[in-house]
Amino acid sequence: MSTEEDNKDAGADDPFAGWAEALEEQKRTDDKPGDGEQGGPLSGEPVRPFSGGGDGTVNDINMVLDIPVQLSVELGRTKVPIKYILQLAQGSVVELDALAGEPMDVLVNGYLIAQGEVVVVNDKFGIRLTDVVTPSERLRRVSRG
Repeated sequence: MSTEEDNKDAGADDPFAGWAEALEEQKRTDDKPGDGEQGGPLSGEPVRPFSGGGDGTVNDINMVLDIPVQLSVELGRTKVPIKYILQLAQGSVVELDALAGEPMDVLVNGYLIAQGEVVVVNDKFGIRLTDVVTPSERLRRVSRG
């Protein structure tokens, strides 16, 4: 094993100096059973898979219900050169590829889940869903993307 001075000298030339020693120390620490250690992949125990049915399914789905996702509504898109973007000013109009009256895409984390129409509720914009993508179609689209 190298001394602390050797590591300091090696660290001046080698940005990875000390990594081997740190990994060895981590390995030694991981091999020792810890007090109050929880199960799971970090403790070396296998991860419990989602159950196929029964009461366990409700508990499994509850684990993910509070995970935040980004929901967005896409009005349309267009491609423009940077010089056009730099010329934009207040009152400029950007033409989009969507037609007036066409349904808006509702995306969750960038994946299409539904389409709908814009509504106003209490002076705020909202979207009324008119077509929801089926779960099997969503899976097919995600596997292609």
